[in-house]
Amino acid sequence: MASAPERRVTVAANVSRLNARGRVTGLDLARGLAVVGMLAAHLLVISDAFVFAEPDTWVAVVDGRSSILFATLAGVSIGLMTGGSVPSRGTDLTSARVRIAIRAGILWVIGILLILTGVPVYVILPAYAILFLMTLPVLTWGARRLAVLAAILGVVMPLLQVLLDELPIWSTPLGGDLSLAVGWNYPFPTWIAFVLAGLAVARADVRATAVQLRVLAVGVALALVGYGADAATGYGPAAEQGGWWPAVWTARPHSSGLLEVIGSGGFALAVIAAAVLLCRVTAVMWIVLPLRAVGAMPLTAYTVQLVVWALIAAVVLGDPSDLSGFRALEPFWPMTLGIIVLCTVWALFVGRGPLEGLLDRASGGSRARR
Repeated sequence: MASAPERRVTVAANVSRLNARGRVTGLDLARGLAVVGMLAAHLLVISDAFVFAEPDTWVAVVDGRSSILFATLAGVSIGLMTGGSVPSRGTDLTSARVRIAIRAGILWVIGILLILTGVPVYVILPAYAILFLMTLPVLTWGARRLAVLAAILGVVMPLLQVLLDELPIWSTPLGGDLSLAVGWNYPFPTWIAFVLAGLAVARADVRATAVQLRVLAVGVALALVGYGADAATGYGPAAEQGGWWPAVWTARPHSSGLLEVIGSGGFALAVIAAAVLLCRVTAVMWIVLPLRAVGAMPLTAYTVQLVVWALIAAVVLGDPSDLSGFRALEPFWPMTLGIIVLCTVWALFVGRGPLEGLLDRASGGSRARR
């Protein structure tokens, strides 16, 4: 058992790691917000659409947007892992691609195991794994080229996504299992636009104040365009069933519609930039330390959430798939606060999250602070 002086040294070292000069601490905050947002989306009953002028509906901001924020942050992390503003080349690039591919494989396996728990959520990790692999050909690209590609895909793919969703394969006996195995609720043909946008932010140098302000402005503008167009002319869920264009011209969460891609993609960029800017203020950086601790181990936090859910639901309800029954237990605050406390204690007294450490060891380690 460690002595008190040894524990103090360990805590000091772990705090230094969380606050290290080379670490973009605001990204940890953004990841922490994404994790808490996904907890809320899973555990709370969200019946109303988000309306800025109606505070009672604000909890709906997590619906769909949290997972898109996760995907965009994945792109930023991949960018920092592969050289930041100066893309890796040669053997470094080859090593980075191998690390990313290994991480993708592990994420896919963890995702399948979480699906097998029977918890009634669409697990994002299989889609995450595929999105990681899809970045491999463009890791040498610069910020502008990546941003252009993200914009093109963000406009074109929602037009095709409606057709992809109607492919006959989804109606076959294996269609349901295939959908879960590839994370089709987060369809990679469209969602790669979010990852590429995040990768572009890393390549533009997310550590630079000018870049942070520019990303914030672009994100806010995109959110206003996407959500504004939806409020003015968008179609509702009922109309989406009536034709191709209504299914495209919508910002409904999880629709992968054009206006959702624009609006929620912009929202994700704005949150990332705002979090990084806020954490430039030392006092704020310390105040949000518990959320940053969650964001420093998002895979662990996400996995613990679903495993704990499965165990409680199995014991109390006798059925891990009973969503309404589990929500009736009002688990959001106990689970959220528990995960925040657990991650904070682990980050201070142990260090890296256990699953994050597993990814690093299995893939040969990461040379960049994320």
